[in-house]
Amino acid sequence: MARFFSSRDSCPAVKNILILDSEGKRVAVKYYSDEWPTNSAKLAFEKSLFTKTLKSNARTEAEITMFDSNIVIYKFVQDLHFFVTGANLALFVGHSSENTIDKREALENLDLIFLCIDEIVDQGMILETDANVLAGKVAIQNMEVSAPLSEQTISQALATAREHLTRTLLK
Repeated sequence: MARFFSSRDSCPAVKNILILDSEGKRVAVKYYSDEWPTNSAKLAFEKSLFTKTLKSNARTEAEITMFDSNIVIYKFVQDLHFFVTGANLALFVGHSSENTIDKREALENLDLIFLCIDEIVDQGMILETDANVLAGKVAIQNMEVSAPLSEQTISQALATAREHLTRTLLK
């Protein structure tokens, strides 16, 4: 019997995206796989992954590891730990050279973080990894910007979008 391949068979599949703080607690998480069917299974996975990677030096470059038969790409930025879990991942996590985002800023911009995650992955399929394209999709089209969007860091783009949203709501 012939087997037909869908686009999911040839594309890398993301099982989850995790942003944890420096103590391993959730800041923002999104799961695309039912491999962890309960919240307690998800929390146990997050704790184990955090513990395993805690002593690595993933601050200068993203690291890759095998964990529970999954490929995990991770990077630490200030007090945040970013993880992408999946199979056949060929994705670079966090290529901003400026480590400017911290937990406080992440919590203040949680809505924009989830919007970015949704632009990166849809139902486990990677849609976009270019930071400039992501910033353009997330930023509001008619905002006044002192520098072109492509020259802004993600943190600056988030701040600009937040300012524009605030101005729009106060009108």
